[in-house]
Amino acid sequence: MIAAATLATYVAVVLGFVFIPGPATLLTVARATSSGTRVGIATGAGIAAGDVFHTLMAMIGISAIIAASAMLFSVIKYAGAAYLVYLGIRAIVEKAPAGPTMGSIAITAPVAFRQAVLTEVLNPKTALFFLAFLPQFVRPENGHVMLQLATLGSIFVLLGLFSTLIFATSAGRLGNLLRRNPAVLRWQGKVVGGIYCALGIRLALQQR
Repeated sequence: MIAAATLATYVAVVLGFVFIPGPATLLTVARATSSGTRVGIATGAGIAAGDVFHTLMAMIGISAIIAASAMLFSVIKYAGAAYLVYLGIRAIVEKAPAGPTMGSIAITAPVAFRQAVLTEVLNPKTALFFLAFLPQFVRPENGHVMLQLATLGSIFVLLGLFSTLIFATSAGRLGNLLRRNPAVLRWQGKVVGGIYCALGIRLALQQR
């Protein structure tokens, strides 16, 4: 069982972390602005699902293997970067809808969810974050370590999902207004694609 003081500190730290805009927030906001609140929420849910995966990997020690192998880290990193750049280029070259009512939703929620899951899973930096961050709040004397890791990971995922829901809802409302402007419709794909490409390049250049 995790001590109340430790749990309170952990929740405070995670809240500060998830509400500071980062790559996950940018992906969610970009999708919500260009394709609507539902797609933004699906993106946030996909990121949360990817974080569940990383929690499980940290629990069974796979993240430690990734951290120890420079080659494996690089392979996963460049695969994730290439996927983000691919999504960005595809968004840039896709033709904009002819009007606000003609295909204004450029992507469906299930597709956005799957893309977000794959993007988060292929980010080795997230794997290393969970491996380094969660154990800081684990106390072996307080009980089963695996159960503590699962609890901490679940709290992180839920708080992260809560923050992305807020960002997605706000961005989705803004996007509904912007998409009524023909000029925005012409450029929204290029902007979203640019964000994805920038995140892909950022991932490719980051160090362990």
